[in-house]
Amino acid sequence: MRTRVTELFGIEYPIFAFSHCRDVVAAVSRAGGMGVLGALYFTPEELELELKWIDEHVGGKPYGVDVVMPAKYEGADLGDAEELVGKLQGMIPAEHRRFLEELLAEHGVEPSTESASRVLLGWTDQTARPQVEIALKHPIALLASALGPPPADVAELAHQHGVKVGGLASNARHARKQVEAGVDIIIAQGTEAGGHTGDVSTMVLIPEVVDAVGEDTIVLAAGGIGRGRQMAAGLALGADGVWTGSIWLTVDEADTPERALPKLLAATSRDTVRSRAWTGKPARFLKTAWTEAWESEKSPGYLPMPMQFMLIADALPRIARSGDGELVTFPVGQIVGSMNQVKPAAQVVYDLIEEYVEAIERLNTITEG
Repeated sequence: MRTRVTELFGIEYPIFAFSHCRDVVAAVSRAGGMGVLGALYFTPEELELELKWIDEHVGGKPYGVDVVMPAKYEGADLGDAEELVGKLQGMIPAEHRRFLEELLAEHGVEPSTESASRVLLGWTDQTARPQVEIALKHPIALLASALGPPPADVAELAHQHGVKVGGLASNARHARKQVEAGVDIIIAQGTEAGGHTGDVSTMVLIPEVVDAVGEDTIVLAAGGIGRGRQMAAGLALGADGVWTGSIWLTVDEADTPERALPKLLAATSRDTVRSRAWTGKPARFLKTAWTEAWESEKSPGYLPMPMQFMLIADALPRIARSGDGELVTFPVGQIVGSMNQVKPAAQVVYDLIEEYVEAIERLNTITEG
C-alpha cells in the first residue's frame, strides 16, 4: 500500500496501533504498521525503560509515543506536579470519597492499607512534559497529543528532533486548532472510539475534518475501526491511514487485566458507554455496575479532570484484585463487538489488510460493472 503516511514514515501499511503495552507496539511495527505507545501510565523513569525495550525489539522499524497534555484541567495554575497533587487531593469532597467506599463495599471489594502511588499520572502539562523529554531522547517517529493540541513549544521541540506531531480531534474546529498549533497529522476520531472521545460519528467526522484542514494536512481515520472494510471506508472518506486502539486489547501480546479480558471478548457493540466516571472527561468504556452507579441518583456526580481519576486511582487495583467482578470495566470502543478472539498482533494486521483488499476488489467490480 502507498499513501502519504506510508511514504512519510517508511512503513508498509498505513495502520497506526495505539497501546499502553510495549509488546503490542513493537509487534505492530515489526508487522509493517506503526505502534504508538501511550505514555500516560508511566513515570518518566518507567517510560525510559519501556522505550529502551522497544528500541531493542522493534527491529529498526518506526514507532511513536502518545502523551496527554490537556489545555484545560483543574489545578492548571497550582504550581509544580508535587504541589499540584497535594492541593488537588485536598479539594476532593468527602461526599465523593464516601460514595466510592460504599460502592466498593457493596460489591465485596476489600479495603486497602496501601495508598495509590499514581493518582495523577500524565493528565497535566506539568506531568506530561517530562514524558515528552524522555520520548525525544529515543528514535521515535511520531509524538501524538491525545487531548487537545499540544503546546506550541512542544510541537516545535519535536520538529527540532525530526519528529512528526500528531493530534486527536473530535470535530472540525478542534482539527483546525491542531493545525494552527503545528500538528502535522490529524487523527480524526469518531465517537465510536474507546477512551476519551467526542460525540460525532466517524462516518460524518472524517470528511468534515479532511475538508477543514485542507489537502496539505494528513488525516488518519479513527473511531471504531478494526476491520479491513472500515479501513477501506476511512481511506475512501479522504484519510491517508487509520488509527486503531481497542482491537489491540485482545491480542496475544496485550497486558490487558485478567478480569477484564473475558468481558471484552464477550461484549457486543452495544455494551459500551460514554461517561465521565473514569477521568472526569467523556470517555468510552465497558458498561458495567461501575458506570451504572456513577449515573445513578445516589451518585454525587463527577469531579473535573484530573480529580475524578485521583479519586478512583486507589479503587481500580482493588477492584482488579477482589470483589464480585461486577465493577470491572475498561476503556474500549464499540468495535469491541468484533473482538471475540485472541490472536497475535501481526495476524490482526494481516487480517486488516486482507479484508481491505477484498473490499477494494469488490468496489472495483462494482465500478467496472
